[in-house]
Amino acid sequence: MIRYYRDLTRKEMEAVDKERTVVMIPVGAIEQHGSQAPLGTDMMIAEAMPEYIRKEMEQEDPDYPMLIFPVIPVGLSVEHLNFCGSVSFKPDTYYHLIYDIAESIAHHGFRKIAFLVCHGGNRPVLDVLSRQLRHDFGIYPFVLASGAFLHPEVQATISPENSWDFHGGEMETSMVMTIHPETVKLELSETGYKRGGYAGQTAINFSSAAALNWMGEDLQTEDGRPIGIGGDPRGATAEKGEIIFRRSAKELIPALLSIRDWKMEPQQKG
Repeated sequence: MIRYYRDLTRKEMEAVDKERTVVMIPVGAIEQHGSQAPLGTDMMIAEAMPEYIRKEMEQEDPDYPMLIFPVIPVGLSVEHLNFCGSVSFKPDTYYHLIYDIAESIAHHGFRKIAFLVCHGGNRPVLDVLSRQLRHDFGIYPFVLASGAFLHPEVQATISPENSWDFHGGEMETSMVMTIHPETVKLELSETGYKRGGYAGQTAINFSSAAALNWMGEDLQTEDGRPIGIGGDPRGATAEKGEIIFRRSAKELIPALLSIRDWKMEPQQKG
């Protein structure tokens, strides 16, 4: 069954089947999400997603062997640091923080870890880290994106007049309205546009075969003020957020079932 890591006693943890059990580690961030959404948007999503996953998984495998680790609330958010309230680790600090957690988990015999990425800026370090963890400990660290933002059902939640939805936009704001509506100030919403050197650019993008990694200041209001979000969040609703959460959880089930059945090599004794 799916349980929360923090809830088990030492004796209960000793009895867990370490070879089969997946330890899911949700990773979030504390960073600006515009004028309307809270700094804790990614952390809140990281707290909520495992419960949506649990509900979906109960329909597929009620005995799915998983422990949900406490959310890592701070991540790599340097692109937002010039906006008040944002907090970021440096890449090497973040790498060693997650490495030490994974090493502790591996020390007790767990062999499958699933990083649930609820802030895209964390992904590059987690990809590098996961390969190193495989090499160092013979464990299997999987990396899962938490949001199915390109799925047609999710894309359909974007308002027709909202031509572009990116960081801190309509979809993320809707997700927060589903779980913590009291933190959203929708009346303060402003639209963010891709500006600076990216304006009219076709050869270089935020992330593609040829990219310049973006900074929050590249997202600006119509009159050129840095706003740090993409698109118009005013169409956000709690109902849309519920669709995004549920569809995102459903999309993760096949990967999680594959992780459950993943053939592991015998652990090497060094």
